[in-house]
This record gives sequence, structure tokens and C-alpha cells, in this order.
Amino acid sequence: MASKGKQESEKVKEGEQKRSAFDLFFNPLQRKKNDNPEKTKNNIFQVNRFFRGFDRKSSKTDKENEPPEESAPSVDPTPDNVNVNPDAETEPDPKLSDWWKVEQFMQKFGKKAESTSININNCDLTQTDMKELSLLVSFLPDAEEIDLSWNDLIGGSIHLLTSQFQHVCNLKILSLSNCSLTEKDFTALGESFNLIPHLESLDLSWNSNLGCSLFRISQHVPGQSSIRTLNLTECNLKLADGDSLAQAVSKMPKLEVLDLSANSEFGVYVYKFIDDLKRCSYLRELKLHGTGLQQDSIQCLSSAFQYWPYLRKLDLSCNKKAGGGFQEATAGLTSFKHLDLLDIHQCCLSRDDVAALTQVIPLLSDLKVLNISSNKMIGQSPEHLFSRLRFLPKLRSVIASNCALTKESFAALAEASRYLLDLEILDLSWNKCVGGNLQLMSGSLKYTTALHSLILSSCNLVTHDLAVLASTLQDGHLQRLLQLDLAYNDTIPDEGWGLLFESIGALKNITELDISLRPASRRNCGPWFIHFLSSLLKLPKLKEVGMQRWVLSPAEQQQLDRVCKDNLIHVIFD
Repeated sequence: MASKGKQESEKVKEGEQKRSAFDLFFNPLQRKKNDNPEKTKNNIFQVNRFFRGFDRKSSKTDKENEPPEESAPSVDPTPDNVNVNPDAETEPDPKLSDWWKVEQFMQKFGKKAESTSININNCDLTQTDMKELSLLVSFLPDAEEIDLSWNDLIGGSIHLLTSQFQHVCNLKILSLSNCSLTEKDFTALGESFNLIPHLESLDLSWNSNLGCSLFRISQHVPGQSSIRTLNLTECNLKLADGDSLAQAVSKMPKLEVLDLSANSEFGVYVYKFIDDLKRCSYLRELKLHGTGLQQDSIQCLSSAFQYWPYLRKLDLSCNKKAGGGFQEATAGLTSFKHLDLLDIHQCCLSRDDVAALTQVIPLLSDLKVLNISSNKMIGQSPEHLFSRLRFLPKLRSVIASNCALTKESFAALAEASRYLLDLEILDLSWNKCVGGNLQLMSGSLKYTTALHSLILSSCNLVTHDLAVLASTLQDGHLQRLLQLDLAYNDTIPDEGWGLLFESIGALKNITELDISLRPASRRNCGPWFIHFLSSLLKLPKLKEVGMQRWVLSPAEQQQLDRVCKDNLIHVIFD
């Protein structure tokens, strides 16, 4: 019996020796059976030592009695914001969670979230979306641009956004074009200006309710404002807004761009704000397209020209009542030493206006874009304005559509064009005299190697004109041409079209071609159609062809569809 008890005792001891550190650590019942505190303490030490061995790759020769607190501290590579407790739940970084919300909001509109820009223009935003956006603005402290343009359902809710502007105090660009803004919106916007002191660009264009409400904004513009660009296009501005604009620009000494276009009744009130606008000595762009300028308005405006030495772009176009007011005003253009765009199309220039402009135009040596379209006296003036263009070596765009050119004025333009080596755009459309006289331009078409747009629509072109054009192409000229517009030339017979399409394959860079007929015309394609199809295969960059009013047989239509499908060309029919 004694021998048997001894054996069982040895088995128990043997079983105890086989217990692992996991048993001591994870088996609480076993720990309760151990009445020896010293032994318990030693067992816990063994468990700690076991795990520490994995972390430090300790060898089996570690000293058994080495106290844990004296071990060399290990370098923890884990960032401070990560919870290292395996039993604790990991909490997400609140900043990452906030950015996720921004990303989800932007993805609803197919937009990418950016920390410096909130661009959700033309996305059919609703007032509910504005409320959601207002809750996210605080997560975008680095935003410098907010563009909500062309969302006409958000009118009346701008206050939801402006109330959060303290979170985007670095905002520089705010675009709210065509948002159906209300008086309430303008008030909220004005009252928020103190929260965005670095604002440089404000676009409120196409908000017709701004008329008679501009004061709601102007009275809050801070002194010495940072605004450089102010766009109030088609805002239905009225007489009362003249004083408000004067108040606003008087506090914008850094103003560079002012666009008041398409406020059809506002031009006659230029005198109300012109004195304050004179103080904007850094003005670079002034756009008064379609503002109802009259003769005295032009003269009043010209009195300020000398105060804008840096002006580069001047748009006075589509002011039909201004004709006759340029005679004295044109002399002021010489104040603009760096003017590169002058747009006075559709201003009904008088004979005296044209004569004065003819004297001044050679002095605008930096001019790059000249648009004088729809001024019939330009083509009929005895002193040909076009002959002076040779003194403008930087000229890149000449737009002289519908100027009632005569053969003499067209010849003057053709001769001057020889000196315009950087010319890129030449628009002579709706000048009937070009028809039958295109050979006058043959030399110019060879010299203007940079030309990429040639617009000769509705010019009464004939076969001889297309022969000139074809010869120019065959000689390797016009290699950079991207657009060729020959529309509304019903006077071209099949023979002329055939000559063109036999040679047009040389235009390897052309992307747009228009041979449409006039709206009242319909005509069957002739023998030239086979050459036309063949040419399409030789024009690798061609993307669009205008063929309105041309009648195709079913077979011709099928052939054209196949060629265009294979070459990704879009053909415009009726």
C-alpha cells in the first residue's frame, strides 16, 4: 500500500511538472488550488518570462531569477495614437472619420474630395444638400475655394454655408454663379465677409435677384479688401446699384478683374461708379459686353483710361448705341501699354469712329486679339483699318465677321496678314466679297504657319476659291490647321468640293470640318462624296464634321456610318 501511494504521489508530481505556463495563466481553478503565495508569484513570473522571450527572442539560458522590472526597456514602434492593449477595442481616429464623411458626400455627386477645394458646381444641389455641406465645412480648414455654381435649387439656403465660414478663414475663391440667390442670401453673404478676410475672387454672375440688392453686399465689404476679381454678369443691375458698386470698388484697391456684362440697363450709369473705379489702378480686365453703353457712356469711361496702366483686356462689345462715341475715346486707348485684347464687335461704329481707330491701332503693339465683327463701316471706310494691322506683330486672332468688306478692304487685310506670322485665328465669315477673291489671301495662307482656325462660312465661295485652298494644301501649308469652316457656301458646285476633298488629306491635325448648307437649302451629294469618304480615312485627328442639309442616299449613308464608326468621327446632320 505504501509503495502504491508513493507511485501515485510521483505521478501527481510528474503531472505537475508537465503543466505549461499556459495552464498557470489561463486556468484560474488551478491557481486557486495553490495555497503558497510565493509559489504563485513564481509561477506568474514564469509566464511573464515566457511571453517576454517571444518579444525579445531570449535564449533558454536567461537567468531564472532575473526580475522583470530590471529588464532593458524595448523601443515601442507603435504610434502614440494606437491602443496597444490587445483586450481593448481600437477607437478610430476622429480626423479620419470626419474625412470619410467628406468623401462620402462628394462621391454622391461624382466628385473627388480635396482638402483645399469644395467643387460641386452643376450637381443639382438641394437645400438639404446645403445643410449637410454646412456640417462638413468644419472638417475642411484648409479650403481655399468653394464653387457651388449652376445649382439653381439652393437659393435661400446660402446662410447655412456662410454661418460656418469661420472654419474656412483662408477662403480665397467663392463662386455662386446661377444659384437663384435671394435677398436673404445676399444679406447672409455680406455679413460673413469679416469671416473670410482673404477672399480674392467673388462670382455672383447670373443671379438676377441681385438687382437693387447689391447694397446688401457692398455695405459689408471691409476696407482694403483683398478682392481681385468681381463677376456680376447678368445680375439685372439697376440705377440704385450704381451707388452700391461705387461703394464696393472704393474698398477694393487690389481689384484686377471686373465683369459687368449683360446688365443691359447698367451702362448708362457708368458715371455713378467711374470715379471710384479710377482708384483701382491695378485693373487688368474690364468687361462691359451688352451693358447698354451709349455715346456719352463711352466718353465718360474713356476719362478713366489713364488710371489703368496695366489694363490688358477691354470688352465693350454688343453696345449698339455706343456708335459715334469712340471718336474721342479711342485716343485714350494709347494709355494701355499692355493691352492684348480689344473687343468692340457689334458697336455700330461710325465712319469717324473707324477713322480714329485707324490712327490709334498701330500704337497698340501688344495687341493679340482684335474683334471688330459686325461693324459694317470698317469694310467701307476709305482709310482701311486693316492696312494698319501689319504694325501689330503679336496679333494672334483677327475676327472680322460681317464687316461688309469690299475687294479693296479685303486686299488690304490680305496684304497685312503677310506680316502676322503668329496669327492663329482668322474669321472672315459673312463677307460676301471673299467669294471669287480668295487668291488675294494665297500668299498670307503660306506665311501664317501658326494658323489653326480658318472661318470662311457664308462667303459666297466658288470653285476657284476652293482651287486656291486646295493648291495651298498641296504645297504643304496650313499644317497646323485644326478648324476649317466652309459652311453656308451654297455657291460652291460639286467640282469645287471635289477639288477640296482630293487635297484635304494633307491636314493631318484637323479636328473640325464644317460643310453644312444654309438652313433653307437641301442638296444631294455629288461625285465628290467618294473623295470625301476617302479623305476621312487620311485625317487621324478629325472628330467632328458638319453636314447639315446634305442629302445622302441609303448606300451613301451606310458607307459614311461605317467610316465614321471605325474612325470615331461624329457627323452632324439636321
